[in-house]
Amino acid sequence: MTAWKPFRSVDDGAPRRLMDAASPPLSLPLRGVRALVTGAGGFIASHLVERLVREGAQVTAFVRYNSRRDPGLLHLLSPDEGNRIRLVFGDLRDAAAVHQAMESQDLVFHLGSLIAIPYSYLLPREVVDTNITGTLNVLMSARALGTPRLIHTSTSEVYGSAQRLPMDESHPFQCQSPYAASKAAADHLVDSFGKSYGLPVVTVRPFNTYGPRQSTRAVIPAIITQALRHPEVALGDSRPWRDFTYVADTVDGFIRAAATEGVLGECFNLGSGQSLTIGDLAELIFRLLGVRPSLRTDPARLRPPASEVLHLEADAGKARHRLGWNPRTPLEDGLKATIEWLRAHPPSRNPAEHTL
Repeated sequence: MTAWKPFRSVDDGAPRRLMDAASPPLSLPLRGVRALVTGAGGFIASHLVERLVREGAQVTAFVRYNSRRDPGLLHLLSPDEGNRIRLVFGDLRDAAAVHQAMESQDLVFHLGSLIAIPYSYLLPREVVDTNITGTLNVLMSARALGTPRLIHTSTSEVYGSAQRLPMDESHPFQCQSPYAASKAAADHLVDSFGKSYGLPVVTVRPFNTYGPRQSTRAVIPAIITQALRHPEVALGDSRPWRDFTYVADTVDGFIRAAATEGVLGECFNLGSGQSLTIGDLAELIFRLLGVRPSLRTDPARLRPPASEVLHLEADAGKARHRLGWNPRTPLEDGLKATIEWLRAHPPSRNPAEHTL
């Protein structure tokens, strides 16, 4: 193993320029560091891979095997960036594949997951196998290999509908979907390995991340793509409140969780601390697009009534004070960047879109 060590990062307060894939470089010790990203073909993970490459890390991208050798959203990276990535195909449920990919890594960012909530209603066993057993395989390999640091990805969905606002890391878990339950179980496994074996783990818990490359099944791309093409926009329940964070800011939280001393065994919310209803979000997007489509409730997009999470709003004070992290992209700026990207990249049916 290399002598890589994290250091205490400092937020210098300098303004960030908006980027579609990464925050401006920080003076973090990533050059030459060997970093593995699971679920690397997905939305957040592809942005994280791109950021790591730009920071000079030696990146291994673990992508779910498919017969086309399709790297998912990694195909959108520049040829130069793509050529600097070691691509490994496998399945999180295969312990041997995970172990082989994790050998000689200094950092492991575990983002691989089945994240589609509607899919979890239909096939909960596959979601459980991937999200829980897959995480167990990562943990077992990290312990066996002596991985210096593992960054695990949680989700705000584990909190369920807010019992208090804003929601800090001590907010009770209330899992309202099989997906949320699978992620909560994975979170507990990670915490238990930290406590039982001293495994050097840090958990980050993103709230609703959005931005370029996100699947059109997600609410913001769904609204934008429909509004650009049709006089009517079909949504599920427009009443729930959500806390949206631009993807470059979320990725910056992952980087800081990897590079900051004194945070092993801890969990950090990554959210803006501001929320709005899905209906108000749609109206904001319509204003930015300069269109006035009508809104229609599509029953097929509704969650089961008791499964709907009504209000998510982050208290990210811990990440701000311990990691020096701040989400610096205003919602309107992030939406404009997302609109611009979707106009330039018509929606696809990329099979990797169901992963992080």
